[in-house]
This record gives sequence, C-alpha cells and structure tokens, in this order.
Amino acid sequence: MEKLRIEKIIIGTQYENSENYKKFVEIVKSKNLNVLIVQKGKRINIEKDIYIDVLWPSTEKIEENILNNNALVFKMVYKNFSMLFTGDIEKVAEEKILKEINPAILKSDILKVAHHGSKTSTTQEFLDNVEPKIALIGVGKDNNFGHPSGEVIERLKSKDIKIYRTDEKGEIVLEVNKGGKITINNK
Repeated sequence: MEKLRIEKIIIGTQYENSENYKKFVEIVKSKNLNVLIVQKGKRINIEKDIYIDVLWPSTEKIEENILNNNALVFKMVYKNFSMLFTGDIEKVAEEKILKEINPAILKSDILKVAHHGSKTSTTQEFLDNVEPKIALIGVGKDNNFGHPSGEVIERLKSKDIKIYRTDEKGEIVLEVNKGGKITINNK
C-alpha cells in the first residue's frame, strides 16, 4: 500500500483491531484512500461483464481464529468464467459458507485455495460444491508451516483438478479471453 498507486480498497468487515489493521488504517488516512467495507451479499460491478459477489464475511462473526475465518471470500465473474477467492478461511468458515450460500453460487472454474493450502482448509465437501477445474495455491517456497498440506494436494488430485503453485514456479499469471478461454502461466 505504501508503494503502489491505489484507486480503491475493498475489504471485508473487520472483527478484530489487530496491529496490521491499525497500520492499514494509518496508511489509508495518510494517503487519503477510498475504502469500501463489504459483507456477504454485496455485488461490486467492476466494468461491463465483470463483477464480484461477496460471499463472506457474514454479519455473524466466527470467534474461532477470528482473522482467518472472517476473511473476505468473493466470486469474480466474467461472462461464462468464474473464480472463487477464499482468503485464509478454515474448515469452520467453509462449513458456514456451505450452509448459507446456494451451492450453485459456489461453483467456479478456478479456486484460489484457502490459507496457502493449509490442512485446516479446502475440505472435501467444499471442493465437491465448488467443483473447480483449476486450483491456484499462493505459498512461499520452503515455508515454516509446511504449506501446502499433502492432504489438500491429494484432495485436489483425486478430483483431477489442475494445480498451480507459486512455491514451485513463481508468480501465476491468468488471462481469460472474451470467449472464456483460460491461459495460465507461471513467471
């Protein structure tokens, strides 16, 4: 935030005033940035044929691991293409989302795997409802947490989901043309 030019920031409702959030607020004020705070049910129109539906957080916060489980979860839609972004949610948030959101809404071509592929996320039931063809895992190489979990990788492979990981090949660049054709490259 300190180095990039930012036009608008979209964040989920914050349920804890952490040190990182305090620093975020300081930077927002010092740069006079436009912030949109969203909750489940908000639709954000980006441009013609592109919008974001906010699926989480809900008005009822999750107390367990409050920062992760109340993370922003949204679905980006461009014509017939969709991608589900899951932040750092864990199993408890996935279960609540599955109870509150129509499964048809969760179905997405691409899943940004939650919490760097941690074993606390990306449950079988969640995958069965999202039905992605492709999974993206943002994770540091040789990280101290052992992410992504072998269990998560096996769940993805068992459903024949193509996996792209930043720890193996670096930054993931995704392009979707007007016809919905997806091209993915690691840079």
